[in-house]
Amino acid sequence: MAALGLVDLARALIDIDSTTGREAACCAWLADYLRQRGFTVAEQPVAGGRTNLTAFLSSRPEVVLSTHLDCVPPFFPSRLDSSRLHGRGACDAKGALAAQVTAVERLREGGEDRVGLLFVVGEERGSDGAAAANTVAPGSRYLVDGEPTDSRLGLATRGVLRLKLKAQGRAAHSSQPQLGVSAIDKLVDALVALRAIDLPEDPQMGRTFYCTGLISGGVAPNVISPQAEAELNFRTVGPGREVLARLAPLRERVELEEVLEVPPVRMESLPGFEAQAFAFTTDIPLLSGWGRPLLFGPGSILVAHTEDEHVDLAELEGAVGQYAAIARALLAR
Repeated sequence: MAALGLVDLARALIDIDSTTGREAACCAWLADYLRQRGFTVAEQPVAGGRTNLTAFLSSRPEVVLSTHLDCVPPFFPSRLDSSRLHGRGACDAKGALAAQVTAVERLREGGEDRVGLLFVVGEERGSDGAAAANTVAPGSRYLVDGEPTDSRLGLATRGVLRLKLKAQGRAAHSSQPQLGVSAIDKLVDALVALRAIDLPEDPQMGRTFYCTGLISGGVAPNVISPQAEAELNFRTVGPGREVLARLAPLRERVELEEVLEVPPVRMESLPGFEAQAFAFTTDIPLLSGWGRPLLFGPGSILVAHTEDEHVDLAELEGAVGQYAAIARALLAR
């Protein structure tokens, strides 16, 4: 397979449906492409035929550029206009992936072989790929994770605390409400009370916020509801236990069940690069074995996961040089 230019490589990746759980075909295509480009490629099985990929030029890279192969649904293929590349994954994160591959190839042309690549599955739904990849970390010094940061370095990213609020009631005929206890009413009261709770804040990242993402309950319109639950996603700025402590008054109405916690992360920065804190969460907390983390990528989080996902072509090309510059700066430390 002949080497592809940056935009053609990004389009080839975007045009393979790799929505989470369906990454196998993209993994296989990319592994073959990188082998033919002279990389030593290892495929780490994760689940369902999906694999993480490492692609090294030396046995122990000092700097590793990384991002994820999976995308959110629905899949839609690439298209170009005069200034943008559109398609699912254009900025989150196949554009970054193509820029990272191109940057490492340019570094190799200059005689630098101490920069490797790590591409993982599952980032959009629980990061099972990153958790697996951390078990085979090669002892690299730095990990540069690719996400849409508007070509800025990340100073920090928020964590995630996902909770279920579960309310228990007692069923009764709706004509006899005095015989029942409405779980839905208890859940609604807890959600209203939550709005008045002062959540933790941080000088750099701001105040913890949340969304009520899922809600369900009851058995029929004419039955007092015996159960109800809501799933909430908190974007945290500190340990999850601090949020749980603030939510303690809700336990009078509902049970709090912890579903998932990913901690916030503070990262390395470099002179000459714009930097800011971001509200989203990445694979970085699960890749601690890969070295001190940095975060950088082309494109905006504002269009990631939308029907207008895109990346500016000039920014995509610029990211190649910036990834190479970041790697050189880290290697010089």
